[in-house]
Amino acid sequence: PEQLFAAGYSACFIGALKVAGQQLKVKVPDDVAVHATVGIGPRSQGGFGITADLAVDLPGVDREQAQQLVDAAHQICPYSNATRGNVDVTLMLA
Repeated sequence: PEQLFAAGYSACFIGALKVAGQQLKVKVPDDVAVHATVGIGPRSQGGFGITADLAVDLPGVDREQAQQLVDAAHQICPYSNATRGNVDVTLMLA
């Protein structure tokens, strides 16, 4: 199940990056890529939880603009909104 969640989150985050690009007037490259790694394991509070690491590759976009896009996309993406406060999500620029 975590592979399906990772695939869905990646695809959704790419869509959110494109929306963020329109809002920020930054061209998101056609070869944008998001690699999600999702883990399931025990939580320190008991029970089990999910973690998600997203590595975002925005070739040709300067690092500052890329970070702005990632931050904005994280506010837009339905997966990010669904997991906020419940799942540890790490965002990284590749």
